[in-house]
Amino acid sequence: MVKYFSCSGFLKSSWDQVFLAFWQRYPNPYSNHVLTEDIIFREVTPDNRLISRRLLTKTSRAPRWAEKFLPAHMAQKAFIIEDSMVDPESRSMTTLTWNITHARVMSIKERCVFSVNPDNNNWTEIKREAWISSKLYGLSRAIQEFGLARLKSNVSKTMKGFEFVLARMQAGETPTRTLAESATVKARETALAAKEKAKDLASQAQKKQYV
Repeated sequence: MVKYFSCSGFLKSSWDQVFLAFWQRYPNPYSNHVLTEDIIFREVTPDNRLISRRLLTKTSRAPRWAEKFLPAHMAQKAFIIEDSMVDPESRSMTTLTWNITHARVMSIKERCVFSVNPDNNNWTEIKREAWISSKLYGLSRAIQEFGLARLKSNVSKTMKGFEFVLARMQAGETPTRTLAESATVKARETALAAKEKAKDLASQAQKKQYV
């Protein structure tokens, strides 16, 4: 069984501003769980769409009752693939994210569509869908509920992070530190130790469909 979640919201900024903020949103005060970000590949299609894949390293504290099912190094962090497609003509951006670590315990696949708000051209609408599943026999329902609660919390943090970055951009400020510079030394070393292997997995992962 797969648990499904959907929601929609908006940012009081134009699509162009949100598009720029999307690539500059780390670090921000609401994303301390994001340790590193790496571009795996990027290309422009013949019809002028921008296709990108990034690898994100995040802290991912498992619930205490689930930690015994995970190796110690896996219970503390997760590697996430983020695919994105930007269509400048229709002014839309679609992102797909999914975890490539401990997916048997819990898999979260999320799809977001950023488009111009139909009621206000100066605002951006965000439609979000997510699918949460677990293959851990006997605990799948509890794990799905845990994943859903965490997802809802992260959605709120994501929106606050966007608002923070957009306010900074509108004030004319530029990022003073990169994500790597903002991470603690210990967290950065932990993330980098396994990142190269994760990059290989991200490069080999099947490309997702955007529609």
